[in-house]
Amino acid sequence: MDISGELCNNHIIVKKSSDIGRLYNKSHIGTLLSGNILQLDILEGVFLLDEGKMKLFQNKKPIDFSQLLMLAARKVPNFETKYIVFKDLRNRGHAITLSNNDAPVTFYKFKQKNENIPSCVIVAFSERDILDIDATMQLIQQVTKKNSTLWFALVDEEGDLTYYDVSRINLTGDNLEQHYSKGTCILLKNRLILFDKKLADQLLKKEFFGKPLGEVLQLSLVEALYLLERGVLEIQTNDGKLLSEKKCVNLMEKLQPDIEQRLMVFKDLKQRGLLVKTGFKFGAHFRAYTMQPDKAHAEFLIHVVEKGFTSIWAEISRAVRLAHSVNKEFVFARIDNQTINYVKLGRLRP
Repeated sequence: MDISGELCNNHIIVKKSSDIGRLYNKSHIGTLLSGNILQLDILEGVFLLDEGKMKLFQNKKPIDFSQLLMLAARKVPNFETKYIVFKDLRNRGHAITLSNNDAPVTFYKFKQKNENIPSCVIVAFSERDILDIDATMQLIQQVTKKNSTLWFALVDEEGDLTYYDVSRINLTGDNLEQHYSKGTCILLKNRLILFDKKLADQLLKKEFFGKPLGEVLQLSLVEALYLLERGVLEIQTNDGKLLSEKKCVNLMEKLQPDIEQRLMVFKDLKQRGLLVKTGFKFGAHFRAYTMQPDKAHAEFLIHVVEKGFTSIWAEISRAVRLAHSVNKEFVFARIDNQTINYVKLGRLRP
């Protein structure tokens, strides 16, 4: 027997006890009001009509699916995006409820009805929406305080869905920073060359610095600056002129304008015990290893951004999918003054 509902003031009222039991007790749909009355929001009503599980009336006249759908499109902001996510998660067995007043949160998932704290917070996005790293950090902080998880649900223009598990991650590794005798390297245009074979062998073997080029070791700009700051290297021009740290930074900024931000993250990752290499071929700033490369592949792709960073979802989707395809996790390193927070976006199958 179909459930019967009455459309009243942009909500749906269900009064029959057996119907309330089927919806509220078994499916966790609706809000129970005093007087044993169940109130459904329009989104829930569209879903039930779409699934053929309810008959709806207004002033004793039947309301069909298309009529309720058009009403929902007028009354519910971003209805189509929310509904596609709601329908998909409901059909997957997730008892989610619409968040009407807690933007940017779209849905809450509770393990049991009548719980006050959700087990999962879900934000629905259209592919044409923007990812805001600051808003994401605020959400992560709020969700973490409640011991909940955060999901992003992305709807593309064909209605297909991609889900992301979003969280802060505490990156740590087993590689301690080592001590070396001091050496000299030569600054070329896009890289530096170290001729000291003994030092080059130590840097490569102990902390995976550089890449051999014949009999010499070539270092990236950020690797060289890091080693310069640690007092391991001094840097000269190809005509033998010694460069100060400030002069090196100025020269390298002309080639890589965000070199100081990259260096800040590089240093932090090294202090956390990770080995860090360029992530260029994977579309990221760095790839990071928790163990020596002969024991494991790089586990993380890290992209450096500053406070205020935003991006279209097409770029994020591409980055996360690529990381997933090569068995790595995609991580934003968000810089706020001298603080770095690491935010992981992982593909999710709810």
